[in-house]
Amino acid sequence: MPPLNAGTRSDNLDRMEAETFDVLVVGGGITGVGVALDAAARGYSVALVEASDFGGSTSSKSTKLVHGGIRYLPQFDFALVHEALVERGALLRNAPFLVQPLAFVLPLYEDAKRPLGVPITPPKGIGLGLMIAAGLTLYDALAGSRGFARHRRISVEQALTLAPTLRGEGLKEAFVYYDGQTNDTRLVVAVLRTAARFGAAVANYAEVTGFDKRDGKLAAARVRDTLGGRELVVRARHIVNATGIFAERLASLTGDQSKVMLEPSKGVHLVVSAERLGIGETGVVLPETEDGRLLFVVPWEDRALIGTTDTGSGDLDHPEATPDDIDYLIRHVNHYMNVHLTRQDLIGVYAGYRPLVRSRERPAANLSRTHVVLEEDNGMVTIVGGKLTTYRRMAQDTVDVLARRDAMPLHHPTEKLALSGAVNWKQARRDISRRCIELGLDAKIEESLAFNYGSHALEILDLVKAQPALGKRLIEDLPYILAEVVYACRDEMAMRLDDTLARRMRIELEDRRRGAGVAEEVSSLMASELGWSPAVASAEIEEYTRAVRRSLTDEGLLQIASQAGQ
Repeated sequence: MPPLNAGTRSDNLDRMEAETFDVLVVGGGITGVGVALDAAARGYSVALVEASDFGGSTSSKSTKLVHGGIRYLPQFDFALVHEALVERGALLRNAPFLVQPLAFVLPLYEDAKRPLGVPITPPKGIGLGLMIAAGLTLYDALAGSRGFARHRRISVEQALTLAPTLRGEGLKEAFVYYDGQTNDTRLVVAVLRTAARFGAAVANYAEVTGFDKRDGKLAAARVRDTLGGRELVVRARHIVNATGIFAERLASLTGDQSKVMLEPSKGVHLVVSAERLGIGETGVVLPETEDGRLLFVVPWEDRALIGTTDTGSGDLDHPEATPDDIDYLIRHVNHYMNVHLTRQDLIGVYAGYRPLVRSRERPAANLSRTHVVLEEDNGMVTIVGGKLTTYRRMAQDTVDVLARRDAMPLHHPTEKLALSGAVNWKQARRDISRRCIELGLDAKIEESLAFNYGSHALEILDLVKAQPALGKRLIEDLPYILAEVVYACRDEMAMRLDDTLARRMRIELEDRRRGAGVAEEVSSLMASELGWSPAVASAEIEEYTRAVRRSLTDEGLLQIASQAGQ
């Protein structure tokens, strides 16, 4: 497999300038890299450009779940749920290291009005449990043989054993059902590397600034390398707009009226200590909120994620969690769990926008997580909507449009295509365990490497074997090691400090100081790998720490983080 590093990036930009591609994908989130993989696997020549870093926007701000979406059942959106459950099964097959089954406790309380958004509430809640059981039975049925395990009804005592801090007062009954968990940014990298294996030329920090036309149709994109300042023209027969929440912005660069309209919805998540919430390996569904949503409390290594909100749009480039967003989540956690959570308990907060879509040809009432593929009059194909779980199907539907244009037979190679890191996974998993023991790396590091890298973890362990100092943890209570920084530069096209701390590893997400305490050490390693001058390395540290400080200030967490660093 070709490495993805700074040299590869430079070579890819040279290729983009010299060749005419079948497909140019604009956008390097999970949808864009999925389109690049699907097209390349079908034999198309493919280029992909991303204005910032791969997975730098919505794709890194999810709840980290691969799921069908039980909240869509009461809305009778069975097609969406079925599609997502089919794709959940495909991802489990194609990237087994990156998808882990996760059990959820779903409690029902006496004072419940419309848990899970059920369309009606029986008088005094009589029969509500039967309605929920029927919905979960349908959920299992829609998953079919691709499910993890079937749901089951459990007693109040069993629920409080699985989730000891769950409020017992008024708890009538509970259920356990199963979904999947993933690392969203690692999924982006796995799909990206697989696309590169099929010959796709990919580059981050390559921003589209305009388009060239021939006979009214798009023929090329003008691209600026924001790291080197280089300007180039990338020619392609088909241009795919996979920029998610920025789809309208990109379409406007063509100078033509676009068919797509977006109504982004902001989702906010809190990160706290799993111990503080008293949860172990089982997630918890908070079944009802004041605005009719449901929330999840999801175990994430030694942390827990709480989310998500569904509020209006703001600055798409800088999504922020407002005090009201944070208080909303804390208030509902404290209602359902005996934890008395406060802002002092927060390790982190993150926010992102979902690209909910409405076409200019559709009414606003049709807003949905369902994806839409639109063909513009100028030839641009735009893919919008959808969710992390359904990225592969979104990509498949997009490339099907291109194939029909080219009068090519439709075939779908990604349905059973192993992603990078999944080849010989069972044997690789045994080898990872054995080698971690030999190198003196503890079980938490082993689990993290296996989950995030699959068989590529063996390449990281090779680095540790060659240079044992690279086996050191970056942060004492997190499983990330120095070798991962080196690997990110050599094989995953990490070009900036933020790429490594926020996405190749999730230190920015999981550390109370957002990685500011290790920025200098990581920058030093990256400088050695990427040839940064001392001035560039210092600038990266300064920019990163300034961004962290601004984020913590906006969220009202600066003082808490500062105390943690003392």
